[in-house]
Amino acid sequence: MAGGGGLITLPAYLLVNVPVHVAAGTNKVVNGTGSFTAAVKYFRSGKLYLRVALWAAAGALVGSSIGARIALLIPDRVLRLLMMAALPLVAVFLAVRKDFGKTAEEEPQIPPGRERLMGILIGLAMGCYDGLVGPGTGTFMIMGFTALLNMDLITASGCAKVGNLASNFAAAVVFALSGNIWWAVVIPAALSNMLGNYCGAQYAIKGGSGKVRHMIFVVLGMLFIKMIWDTIM
Repeated sequence: MAGGGGLITLPAYLLVNVPVHVAAGTNKVVNGTGSFTAAVKYFRSGKLYLRVALWAAAGALVGSSIGARIALLIPDRVLRLLMMAALPLVAVFLAVRKDFGKTAEEEPQIPPGRERLMGILIGLAMGCYDGLVGPGTGTFMIMGFTALLNMDLITASGCAKVGNLASNFAAAVVFALSGNIWWAVVIPAALSNMLGNYCGAQYAIKGGSGKVRHMIFVVLGMLFIKMIWDTIM
């Protein structure tokens, strides 16, 4: 519906004592299959702006690779503190802007050059974040598409699934090459994730932007709590 699935799946793997790197690698493969399923659903429903989504995917492939390397240079605590400061500001922005992500009566015409540039930059930045941290990537992509390209939340969700798919793929390749994927878990988890993504996409498309907006608040709240917990522990 609104991204942030990693906030649930990654802790679930860790809860049953899966090693951190194996959990991360397995999570990338599994979530990638789910993102693919949701992207197909959005496309078939006509709720996917394919041109922008593909540019974002290209940027995400590069960004995810860069983010994984930067992660080795930035202390986790510093990154968490920055996010903890940013998340409440994002929530306040959404609360104040009641019209955020709603379809306007007349959509503004955006030059193709700007579409391409914004798509690549959103994919690059969020792909980099995905390589650095991960949880909430899809949610932030949705907000980027909505704020910078005037998309409604449903179309933005569809584009975010394509961008997140590319980001997951790039990271999954790195983890696979290093042997950090638990393949015995991938198949059943992937099937379940695909079903969940299909149902979530269906609910978002039928429920409209209001449903997605509410779920974004839930995801931001979960992410904020997780950051506080990680910092305390």
